[in-house]
Amino acid sequence: MNTLHFAAGLLVVSLAACGAPNPPVANAPGGQTAAPKATAPAPTPTTENTMSFYDLKTQSLEGSPTDLGTYRGKVTLVVNVASACGYTPQYAGLEKLHTELKDRGFAVLGFPSNDFGGQEPGTAEQIREFCKTKYSVDFPMFSKVQTKAGDGQSPIYAALGKGGSLPNWNFCKYLIGKDGTVLGFYPSKVAPDDKELRAAIEAALK
Repeated sequence: MNTLHFAAGLLVVSLAACGAPNPPVANAPGGQTAAPKATAPAPTPTTENTMSFYDLKTQSLEGSPTDLGTYRGKVTLVVNVASACGYTPQYAGLEKLHTELKDRGFAVLGFPSNDFGGQEPGTAEQIREFCKTKYSVDFPMFSKVQTKAGDGQSPIYAALGKGGSLPNWNFCKYLIGKDGTVLGFYPSKVAPDDKELRAAIEAALK
């Protein structure tokens, strides 16, 4: 092999090693070289969509379909209530809070639950009668739900619990902003007239 042929061979090997284009795999009809197949662009990473509380649907205490979207643009306080709990007298404070602030775009939303101590065993009619006669409750009340995680958990509380907090007793509270996001979680012992809770509500209403 002469020097010229040897150098040409080295050039071919070098081009291949440096990523020279591969030869076409097949010919198009008519002897034309087929263009390489286009590949789909890689999907752009997206963040997980967060469902607003106001995207959810439920039922009224009497069983009528209810769209929580009617509260969009308002500030709400979601409470798992019970009729035979040591915290049941909070009904009075919740009603007072609702009455005082409802004209400013605020509402208390009550969700009866029998999850803790079996303290809400009644029917919808019994719950309504108790709340009305004992505490003059006028804020919206919804059908009885399971707040605890697992089979049977209400979609309402499955969504609320995504923030990391689920009720551990009756009368736990979630403050929901105008866009349906959870602004804060308040345990049972936080009364409706608690200064920090009230300040958070006032800030959310601005």
